[in-house]
Amino acid sequence: MPGLIGKKIGMTSVFGADGKNIPCTVIEAGPCVVTQLRTVEKDGYAAVQLAYDEISEKHTSAPLQGHFKKAGTTPKRKLVEFPADFTKELKLGDVISLEDLLKDEVPYVDVVGTSKGHGFQGVVKRHGFAGVGGATHGQHNRLRHPGSMGASSWPSRVFPGMRMAGHMGDQRVKVMNLRVLKVIPENNLIVVKGSVPGAKGSYVILEA
Repeated sequence: MPGLIGKKIGMTSVFGADGKNIPCTVIEAGPCVVTQLRTVEKDGYAAVQLAYDEISEKHTSAPLQGHFKKAGTTPKRKLVEFPADFTKELKLGDVISLEDLLKDEVPYVDVVGTSKGHGFQGVVKRHGFAGVGGATHGQHNRLRHPGSMGASSWPSRVFPGMRMAGHMGDQRVKVMNLRVLKVIPENNLIVVKGSVPGAKGSYVILEA
């Protein structure tokens, strides 16, 4: 399998063989259910759709209830498509576990998550601006302002990509090559070195 849906449990630390303390993240990965198979002949591309995390029928729309019923599974909260060219080996309703993702004993995984949202922030926090110096020479309330946006005469516009205040965080972030420290298949848990984007309990995508 190219990937699996999971949930960030939280961070902890473990001691390595050399006695060093290693910060790590615990992720609950799967089990996921195959709910749709995309084929080149029918859809123009090959992919497999996986579903994860139980949800009640009361909070599931009627079209999605029919979608899950066709796959022979209960309603799920999270749906993700993974590109795959071996869809003929799978069928609707198949359960994909963490062991299927790591059956080749991959030492590293990529993790995709949604970073924590920080709302509307200024340039000092959002981009690391240093400010405009001390509060001397008549400085009033512009210590954390961005400063000049460009020339006033020509071109009389702000160039695209100018670092300004705005919405910070709440973006899709991919962290690559996180070392797998430990796998607990009976509990669907995987421990990876380092941090993973998102808050506790947020959904993440593991790619082997």
